[in-house]
Amino acid sequence: MTRHIRFNAFEMNCVGHQSPGLWAHPDDQSWRYKDVDHWVKLAKLLEGGIFDGIFIADVVGYYDVYNGNIDHALLQAAQIPVNDPLQLAVPITIDTQHIGVGITASTSFEHPYTFARRLSTADHLTKGRVAWNIVTSYLESGARNVGETGLKQHDDRYDVAEEYLEVLYKLFEGSWEDGAVLRDKARRIFADPSKVHAIGHKGRHFDVPGYHLSEPSPQRTPLLFQAGQSEAGRSFAGRNAECVFVGALSKPFLKSYVADIRARAAAAGRDPRKLNVYTLVTVIVDETDAKAAAKFAKLQEYTSFEGSLVFMSGWSGINFGAFAPTDLVRRVGNPGLTSLMDRLEDRDKPWTIEELARWGGIGGAGPVFVGSAETVADILQDWVAETDVDGFNLCYAIEPGTFEDIVGYLVPELQRRGAYPSAYAPGTLREKLFGDGPYLPENHPGARYRDIEAVKRAEALAREQPLAAAG
Repeated sequence: MTRHIRFNAFEMNCVGHQSPGLWAHPDDQSWRYKDVDHWVKLAKLLEGGIFDGIFIADVVGYYDVYNGNIDHALLQAAQIPVNDPLQLAVPITIDTQHIGVGITASTSFEHPYTFARRLSTADHLTKGRVAWNIVTSYLESGARNVGETGLKQHDDRYDVAEEYLEVLYKLFEGSWEDGAVLRDKARRIFADPSKVHAIGHKGRHFDVPGYHLSEPSPQRTPLLFQAGQSEAGRSFAGRNAECVFVGALSKPFLKSYVADIRARAAAAGRDPRKLNVYTLVTVIVDETDAKAAAKFAKLQEYTSFEGSLVFMSGWSGINFGAFAPTDLVRRVGNPGLTSLMDRLEDRDKPWTIEELARWGGIGGAGPVFVGSAETVADILQDWVAETDVDGFNLCYAIEPGTFEDIVGYLVPELQRRGAYPSAYAPGTLREKLFGDGPYLPENHPGARYRDIEAVKRAEALAREQPLAAAG
């Protein structure tokens, strides 16, 4: 049986997202990101193409590494202005039946207690179609504007993320038991107090003594995405993520990454096949190879050299504006998003600054596949066969045109080959992707917090033991 390829639309609540300058294309509508009707229409289009979901990226902060200011970020709308992603979850799902919504939110800038309520609310209102993309953030500007002196060191941010997620597991999985909500009008009992528990969390970074404010949502813990490519990020993903988002320029790099992530999940006692990996690509497709090539050439006329380097500088922490276009790209100082430099070094020869800017003009830091539906389908199937990747997070060059072409040309070709689903599975987003029920599986680390009273006793004992040894 031919393996099904999975698609997500890679989006952001902003103009242009990964293709700075393309907002000026006469057919681009991404400037309508403030219009809820724009998102509803996009969701219907993508659901018609049986996309797993709309994966909405986010940053808290702005790109001010390039030339030490935000001028070119503003000139090219390089992810500024940018609106909150979570508020899109309900309108995206309200006129659709199946498509999921992946919301990016950082563990660095919001307290887990209040975020847990916001995420449960979204899962309730979407009937269980929400995913959380867990990030630790990489922009110093974000940290400064929430009162921090700067970002914590990379691995320290993941230490915070581990405890952040532990708090959420306790709230989502353990605070309210199944059957706690009775809604018994005759006895005038809405919820049984004996089945609602304070989580009693006391950790290095967070003290959360009390109860989850929301009753259990359809998935309890919304589906978990993660996008880390560093050693700390991979370890975190292997333990926690159900879906992983990766950027890879070559099949060997991607194959190694997918094998590594699956091995880490297995080492954590999880089923490595119950982890979907999506890789970043941009697809430019048309009726023929020649028409697709002409379309791509026209799109390239609107790319922004400076806008591209705004992103590359922000993602790497390196001010590429300080170098000549012919200089070679190299690591400088302590890069912010270390995985970008890893990807850039996955090449036979070093990049020049000019090559980097031209390459990143459409689709950001991922490959671009151009051709007819048959050509692109061949490429995608080849990548899946050689790397074991499950699917693709698809960037757009122009919106909705790029997605209209994918739904109109590419999806039918993949379906004709038996390589793409023709209908959605029933249930919540987790059930649609994995088919095993709406909640985290028993072998997931979050499941251990379901008996929260046992967890609290074990944690109290662990705290007492060092004290007894010291005495």
